[in-house]
This record gives sequence, C-alpha cells and structure tokens, in this order.
Amino acid sequence: MLIRPIPYRDPLAYFEAFANDAHAVLLDSAALQKGKGRFSYIASDPFHVIEARRTDVFIDGKPVDFDPFTALKQELGIYAAAPASAPAPFAGGAIGYFGYELGNWLERLPDPKRDVFNPPSLVVGFYDVVAAFDHLERKAWILGSGRPDEVIGSRADAFAHKLASAPAHPAALDWAPKGSWRPELERREIERRIARIVEYIHAGDIFQANFTQRSLSPRPKGLSDFMLYRRLRALNPAPFAAFLRCSDTLSVVGASPELFLRLHHDGVVEAHPIKGTRARDIDPARDEMLARELCGSTKDRAENLMIVDLMRNDLSRVCRPGSVRVPQLYELESFASVHHLTSVITGQLKEGAGAVDLLRATFPGGSVTGAPKIRAMEIIHELEPAPRGIYCGCLGWIGFDGAMDMSMTIRTLSIANDVILAQAGGGIVADSDPSAEYEESMIKIMPLLRAVTGDEQ
Repeated sequence: MLIRPIPYRDPLAYFEAFANDAHAVLLDSAALQKGKGRFSYIASDPFHVIEARRTDVFIDGKPVDFDPFTALKQELGIYAAAPASAPAPFAGGAIGYFGYELGNWLERLPDPKRDVFNPPSLVVGFYDVVAAFDHLERKAWILGSGRPDEVIGSRADAFAHKLASAPAHPAALDWAPKGSWRPELERREIERRIARIVEYIHAGDIFQANFTQRSLSPRPKGLSDFMLYRRLRALNPAPFAAFLRCSDTLSVVGASPELFLRLHHDGVVEAHPIKGTRARDIDPARDEMLARELCGSTKDRAENLMIVDLMRNDLSRVCRPGSVRVPQLYELESFASVHHLTSVITGQLKEGAGAVDLLRATFPGGSVTGAPKIRAMEIIHELEPAPRGIYCGCLGWIGFDGAMDMSMTIRTLSIANDVILAQAGGGIVADSDPSAEYEESMIKIMPLLRAVTGDEQ
C-alpha cells in the first residue's frame, strides 16, 4: 500500500484541477453529522470502467456475458487486497453509481419505461490511487492499493503533479447563470397518483410506497457541472455530497443525507434508512417545535418502522442468523433544509459474503421503494411516468480490501446532454394526505431547484 502525505487543503480547491476530466470523482463530506462526514476523497483516471445499459454490461467498452453485480464482484476479486492500516477508510477500489433500474437485474419487474433522459444504469470506475482528506485531523494523503507497487508509484506521481497544479483556494462561487424548471407532472396529477397509492394500501396490496416527482431544466448558459455542484453544496451541505463526471455528457451532482450501507473490514454492516421529514425554520423556536412534532408523529414513526422491518429482512439474507439488530430507532437528524427521522440497523455478514453480495440482497434500498418491496416497485412503475435512472439508487465506494460505503442517491441532480434533472418524493402510507405529501416533496427538492435558478438565499 502507498501512503504519501500531502498538504491539507479544501478538497474543492484541489478538485478544480480534475473537474473537467472524464470519470473524475469527488466524494465530499460537506457536513459533519453525528459521526458521518469525516473523510472526503478525490479520484481520477480509472484503469477499468464497468457500465450497464438495460440488458448489456461492458468492461472498458467491451460487452461481457455477466450481470453487472457479477461483473463487479469478479473484477474486484482480481485486485483484492488485505486490510491495511491506512489513515482513511478508503485507499483505492471501485467508485461509482448504481441506478434504480438495476433492480431489474435482481427481481422479476416490469421493463423500465423509455425516456429521453437515458443514462447508464451503472457506471463504476476502478481507482488504484486516490487523495483522502480527514476533516477532523486536517490531514491529507495520496493513497494507493490493489496493483503492483511500481504501477501505483508511477500513477501516484502523476496524480500528485496534478494536485499540485490546483489553486490554493476554490474559485469564487458564481450565482449569475440562471435556469428555469419544467415539472413533468402538474400538482393536481401528482396528488391524484398519490391518492391512488393510498387506495392500493387500503386494498391490502402494500403498506407503503415511495412516490417521486421530477422536473427538467436546460442547462443555463455558462454554468459548468462542477459550479452547479458547488451551488448545491452551498445551499444544502450534506455528509454524503458527491460530484461524479461520468463522461463528457453525463455528470452526477449530489447532496445526500442518507447512508444506505456501510461494511466494515470485520464484516459488520450498518444501514441508516431515513423516513420522516419536516422543514427547517429560520425562527429557532419554530424550528424546535417542528423537530418535536416530527419526533412525536405517529405517522412518521410508522413510516420509518416499516422500512426498518424491510431492511432487517434484506440484511438477514446475507447476515448471520440472529446478528441483525436495531440499535437506534427514530433518531432525529437535522440538516440544512430539513429534519429527518433516521434509524440504524446492524448485522454481521455470513462467512464468505462480501460487499457485492450485500448490495444484491438489499438493492434498491427500502427507503426509496416501500414495503413489500417488489409490489411497491410495481406500483411505482405504474404511476411514475419515467424511469428513475440514477436517482433512488446508491453511490459510493467499495475498497479493494472489501470495505464499502454507499449513500442513497437522493437530493441528487443528473446532467445529461445539457439537460438537468431533479427529483424528490416521499413514503406514502395509509393516512397520507396527497396535498401534504406534495408539499413535503417540494421541501426536499427546493435546494436542487434553487441551485439551477441561481437563488442563493
């Protein structure tokens, strides 16, 4: 393993040198949140890239006869490295996103709908050299693993040279370019579809479904992908913020508050599903009242508990019998624009199971589907007018040493061919009010919209 200290600096400044490179990645802990958000990472120039598009999987542009999960597991196995005493949890491995429709590789589901916005369902790069930043200790390193020392050393030299070319401080934040949004469905139609989900629940089909709405905008002239990321980061700092430049025509800009899965070297698994939301308020007394209201809400606690039970069941598929626990239930977490209820489920992986097996057993995450998962996904397919794409999947890293950290791709913008897509939603349960559910989704989507309209207030 390579460990090379570098001067600690704001990762945003360092990343200026990489922002326009295909497959450049910034995993950015933009907000410390109860133990989440300590480390950030920069990666570029992957030596392998896996992509999946509907029924096809490619490694470095060549088709393979594997499903995407098998392809990923096999490639990770080639470069597997023993856990080492690195100063950060991730020292090289796979980084990328897993789009929501990858669930069609795992379960018998309706074929995804056709859509003009058609990104790959998976893009994962393999990175043997990364820059890691510890925001608590204010230290930074170039780390490398997974390949021979001479290969890593040469690539680390080139990586260090590019880091050294970065400015000392981030460029000024530009709010001047202003865009406009077109909602895909009008409010009345969204509320009608939410009411239809409530009917399904009363009929006994499901207990809960996560319904989402989306808006589209042409890219404002003069607004780069990375500047859009910085605008969203300023409006909505989050522990699992991310910028992925997947190609010259596709980028992912995220400010996720939700940890989907964390896998430690010792096989301990964590899932942190979020369910239950209230808006923040600038008046401290009103803000505290909204937080208390959320914590005491029977509806929101029931919504959260349904997803906890679903995640317990999913984890039990790959964890040792009796090891799945819920050490934290209905914990309040407060972010820049919302209060949330978060629970924690833990478990111990079975002998021989690894990160990709864990993803197979749990994807897509229950907090973005509903329960029971398969029937909820069928209803989502019926009522949402387009595939979700990158949204409501997951994003993060899998180390060559077997550890993993994946966030939910919520509060996330996708940019493809100069079109920007924003999406948000929430869990619908038996006593959901369609109007209130619409308003909740608008609270969640508002920072995404403002990042494009140029409203920094």
